[in-house]
Amino acid sequence: MHRRTALSVSAVALLAAAPLLTACGSDAHPGAAAVVGGQRIEVSSLQAQVEDVRAAQQASPQSAQLIKETGDLNRRKLQGMIFDRVVDRVAADNGVTAGRGEIQRARNDFARQSGGEQQMAAVLLQQQGVAPGQIDDVARRAVLMNKIAEKLGVTNTPEGQKKLADAFGQASKALRIDVNPRYGSWDDEKIELGTYTAPWVRQISKAPEQSL
Repeated sequence: MHRRTALSVSAVALLAAAPLLTACGSDAHPGAAAVVGGQRIEVSSLQAQVEDVRAAQQASPQSAQLIKETGDLNRRKLQGMIFDRVVDRVAADNGVTAGRGEIQRARNDFARQSGGEQQMAAVLLQQQGVAPGQIDDVARRAVLMNKIAEKLGVTNTPEGQKKLADAFGQASKALRIDVNPRYGSWDDEKIELGTYTAPWVRQISKAPEQSL
């Protein structure tokens, strides 16, 4: 019998970069970076997230390297913003929510595993382009993903991974994700952007002793 599993905190951190983009005409939605489920993601909102990350990178001792390695930051942040909306859809479909206390516990767990708040912030900034003010979004995503995996009975098997991928693929199609073509094209079936393979599909792992 396969054990039911949850996503580890470190694995869920990768979700910030999960790609959810589709080709669309920007003329149809002027000023929008994307439209997800009929709701716009404004270019100004995307730029605000990018600017927060750039400010954090510039304050880092490794600023030059961090900035060089995130030349596609606009695209990466939009991926995360859209992915959060897909997570919300799957969570709603399965009747799960993330409370304030749960989000804080998830953040505390990740900080503990990373060696403290400062180290956690440094890891997320370096690996995923997440600014300190965006960490709660990662924690919230972690809580919802673990609850979704539990609700769906996801196991640490290829079948379990497919079950999770199918749920997200269906949600993606239902949301009719429409993205400004300058940011890329989205494949609902593969759940990936172009040749970029979405890491979250493979990140189902044995739950830590204290799961999110």
